Amino acid sequence: MGNLLLTRKHNLPISWAFDLARLGFEAWMVVGLRTAKLAMGGPAAMLEAQRMVAEKTAAMLEGQAAAGMAVATGSSKAALARKAIAPYRRRVKENRRRLTRKL
Repeated sequence: MGNLLLTRKHNLPISWAFDLARLGFEAWMVVGLRTAKLAMGGPAAMLEAQRMVAEKTAAMLEGQAAAGMAVATGSSKAALARKAIAPYRRRVKENRRRLTRKL
């Protein structure tokens, strides 16, 4: 079983791996910043909670539509994955910038 891990081939380009790692790190930052903002309470926390739910819904719908178009046009698996994740990446990056700008 241990040898299976050593011999398994991965088709994941290194740039894609770094992009996913950066997305994970930035998402972690956004979760922490939003948690702090929500913990403070008040109107700003309520607005942030509403924004968070609306953004997640919009990103999911946009990602599904992009993935559907990629499948319909015969895109590769890698292109499909990038297109499906792109809305999340964009929103996470924007939220990190917005939430750290006010520190």
